[in-house]
Amino acid sequence: MVFNKILKESKCDVIVITDPYNLRYYTGFCGGEGTAVFSKHDKVLLVDSRYTEEAINETKNKGNGFKVYEFGHAKSKYALIIDYLISLDGEIKIGFEDESMLVSDKNSLTKALDGNEKLNGRIKWEPLGSLLNKRRQIKSKEEINLLRKAEAIGDMAFADVLKILKPGITELDVACEIEYSMKKHGAQKFSFDTIAASGINSSMPHAILSEKKLEVGDFLTMDFGCVYKGYCSDMTRTVVIGKANDEQKKIYEIVRQAQEEALAFVKPGVKCMDVDKVARDIISSYGYGDYFGHGLGHSVGLFIHESPALNSRDATILCEGMIETIEPGIYIPGFGGVRIEDMGVITKDGFDNFTSSPKDLIEIY
Repeated sequence: MVFNKILKESKCDVIVITDPYNLRYYTGFCGGEGTAVFSKHDKVLLVDSRYTEEAINETKNKGNGFKVYEFGHAKSKYALIIDYLISLDGEIKIGFEDESMLVSDKNSLTKALDGNEKLNGRIKWEPLGSLLNKRRQIKSKEEINLLRKAEAIGDMAFADVLKILKPGITELDVACEIEYSMKKHGAQKFSFDTIAASGINSSMPHAILSEKKLEVGDFLTMDFGCVYKGYCSDMTRTVVIGKANDEQKKIYEIVRQAQEEALAFVKPGVKCMDVDKVARDIISSYGYGDYFGHGLGHSVGLFIHESPALNSRDATILCEGMIETIEPGIYIPGFGGVRIEDMGVITKDGFDNFTSSPKDLIEIY
């Protein structure tokens, strides 16, 4: 059982989970607000009355044996955790998500446990680091299919937004059309705040939406994604409003070349940093290395930015079943920027690209 393996690997007696993505992955509960506690003896999920029925149904469907308990005005969450822990003998080493748990939540829980005479002096806290998150790196066939569907929704949204692009509409108009289309095609919500950056705004990789109007001669970079049955998508396409000039064509083709070379290089057994280097070296060879500041990509799953990441520091070796984005860019202040991003899964032979939207430079007339 995966839970016994986690306990053994962490050398903990009890694991406490509060991160909403880990809650969903390990318990099946989608509500996002709750606490899961498990040991070799038992597994419990604590939720308030807003989520009790949902949690019972979802954990039952997951089939991993979590019992659901409701906390509220009659009995606090901390009281339920204390009841769970005092049944255990001796020192209790508790593993917690130090990379995501709020300090205030950890302090409140520590105070509650220390205040119980039956537990005082018996509790030892053990940070779990990335242990729980790493187990989410290799996706199941079901997860891969959901991620593929989420990305397909993005492709449909890109096709839809191309129909309305023209000079005079605003970046907000562009984002609104993309988001409406994704919802229309089955998205539950959005993976992140949609980016629609035009003209000089496109030199900022994560530009904030504005009321700026699209103008002839603008680059327009659109970065967006949706959530489908809990799983995220992520894609970016850059177009030109009107006819592209020679410099725009040059920069666009460099980015596309870097992306295509990286896509061809991705396969099991290579290091994340080496994939990043393929794209970065190409961009640098044309003299634009200083204008590509972010990593080449990242994993995607229940959360939009998961590990491992394709950057110059991550030495993780890619394995079959990992999801990665490939998204090189060039961003020149005062001029504009280009990013092209696809998402797919590492296969035994290479990379299965989920993104099907065209990558030839599109000029909007």
